[in-house]
Amino acid sequence: MQARLPLDYYLILAKPGADDPAAEVEGIVVEEFDRTADFSTVGLDSAGWTPSGDGWWSSAALSRSMRTDRELLARVVPTSRGAAERIYRQLGGGQLPPEAVLRTYFRDHQPIATAPPLRLGPAHPPTGFHERRVYRVLFAKDLREDQVASLRTLWHSRVDGAPRSPGSVVAGHLDQGGHQFAWDVRRVGRDVAWCLDVTVLLGDGPSTGVGSVLHELTQALRQRGLIPVTTERFF
Repeated sequence: MQARLPLDYYLILAKPGADDPAAEVEGIVVEEFDRTADFSTVGLDSAGWTPSGDGWWSSAALSRSMRTDRELLARVVPTSRGAAERIYRQLGGGQLPPEAVLRTYFRDHQPIATAPPLRLGPAHPPTGFHERRVYRVLFAKDLREDQVASLRTLWHSRVDGAPRSPGSVVAGHLDQGGHQFAWDVRRVGRDVAWCLDVTVLLGDGPSTGVGSVLHELTQALRQRGLIPVTTERFF
């Protein structure tokens, strides 16, 4: 059985763009997507904590608003567990509970609607591979140009010369475990959101590593301020 992926951590600020987020934090939210065996999302679990509250609580409505409410979106900052631990301690919470304990606070599950996969691209994989998959990860919030440039540096992509799909602002590729991964990042929905499109060509190795690669790519965008909404499999 594949190990569970780490939780996602967020800070809720009192106001957007605070110079010192630690001094302006209203609360901490931890989340975990509920995924199928092929890594598509079917639900979202979350728990929140506020310094003035009484312990941890769970709210599917808050998770929805973190992705749809513009005022709240401007105050949500993706963060790491290490940063969440420091701020939790600074705000009087003490030692941040282990992730196994945090998961016990997930009480208000948010289902995510799914549909049969749509086919994007050719039906058959190229020679040497036995399966072709296409994933799309949707994100809320926006990327600044310096964050896009940071992704290009991370993924060793160049603005000119590297093959990219129409509309893509940054792309990358990886050979791992006998499989090939190619991805690009673009705006979608009349420029109101971002997406990460990942094409996976499966070779002879086990496919258990696909989820880890998708997680790492998603985290790279989280680290630059985007909030994942769902992961869909097209085929």
